[in-house]
Amino acid sequence: MSRTPPPPARPVLPADTGSGLRERKKQRTYQAISDAAIALFLEKGFEKVSVAEVAAAAEISKPTLFRYFPAKEDLALHRLADHEDEASRVVTGRAPQQSPLDALRRHFLAGLRLRDPVTGLSDEPEVLAFHRLIYGTPSLVARLYAYQSRAEESLATALGGDDGARLAAGQIVAVQRILAEANWRRIAAGEHAAVLYPDAVEAAERGFGQLRSGLGAYA
Repeated sequence: MSRTPPPPARPVLPADTGSGLRERKKQRTYQAISDAAIALFLEKGFEKVSVAEVAAAAEISKPTLFRYFPAKEDLALHRLADHEDEASRVVTGRAPQQSPLDALRRHFLAGLRLRDPVTGLSDEPEVLAFHRLIYGTPSLVARLYAYQSRAEESLATALGGDDGARLAAGQIVAVQRILAEANWRRIAAGEHAAVLYPDAVEAAERGFGQLRSGLGAYA
């Protein structure tokens, strides 16, 4: 009598594959919820959209939404979350013999050249709309400062973690923020990124030059 052949053996996966898949799924869920929220915010205005509307659009419950995003403002600012430790990553990953400040300067200039939205030098319609949403909503601006505070803490740790490092981190993050906001305001007023680029580079060099003169230990 013939026997039914056994089912094919299941591949043996690495022990951490499950956790890696879960983390990727979690990040995709974060992104999907945030994208649904931002679409609504851009269409109706931040204040006119309820958390319940966002949950419905993302096809999840309100309790589930709050497990991912503790505050409504975080739904919009999630796109900036990856940048909280960007400066610290630049410092810790810099080339040998390169100073922290020079690594950050080069990184910012590269961002200008690539029209990175974080530098404010992007005239892509969707980026401009997102920036108008952020800077045109007081509660989002207030929440944005909390993100920048965490960026300062992360950079201060990368610079050494002492009082001097914290002062330096605060100054560096402030200069980057001021440069980016100045670029965005000129873009929002109708200037094109390509035309503004030389001025943005000059302003960045001036800003980092002022930092260099006052932050000798990190320059």
